[in-house]
Amino acid sequence: MKLQIEYLKKRANKLQKQYGSHNHKAICGAGCISNPKILFLFMNPTARNCSAMPSWKGIRAPWIGTKNIWKMLFSIGILEKNLLNQIHKSGNIWNENFANSLYSELSKKSLYMTNLAKCTQIDARTLPDSIFRNYLQDTLEEIYAVNPKYIISFGNQVSSILLDKKIKVSDYKNKQSELLRIKNKCFNVYPAYYPIGQGMRNINKTINRVRFIINKTGRF
Repeated sequence: MKLQIEYLKKRANKLQKQYGSHNHKAICGAGCISNPKILFLFMNPTARNCSAMPSWKGIRAPWIGTKNIWKMLFSIGILEKNLLNQIHKSGNIWNENFANSLYSELSKKSLYMTNLAKCTQIDARTLPDSIFRNYLQDTLEEIYAVNPKYIISFGNQVSSILLDKKIKVSDYKNKQSELLRIKNKCFNVYPAYYPIGQGMRNINKTINRVRFIINKTGRF
């Protein structure tokens, strides 16, 4: 099962040398790469993602080696409980085989996850808009190629750059969305609170909004 679009990696690897940690690799989008129900668009990866290590031989994909995002995916009905239990049990479950199995499940659930900027940073400090804009064209190409039914953009910064207008996610409720045109295609974009870091204080609002969008597409 193909979980990533291979030709998009070359540009991400090149930009990693310019904008990311020199001790880590770029992280590219993964999941269902052909007409998924939903595409999740996050900010950028950090060194907490163990697949960014040069020694990692498997898929380099968002949130590998972390925990909180998988709790959210379980809460909205995308991730099965047995997988969440494996992620949270003691010991290091994160290896190449488990990461591939996890993203294979996301693909079956018709979900694709990616970051606006693919450059892995040493920590979670905020990137300037200029770096995200340098990735925007590549991300638009990625969205066009994957062709999701709906896009959920997480956070004010990501949503504003993607849509080329000032976005406050607090202004968006339930079915409210924006239209993104890429070439001859139009995509419905749903801005939502960022679900990690400081955004955890709004996690229930994020979960409720994502659940609403899932109900528009049918259950996973």
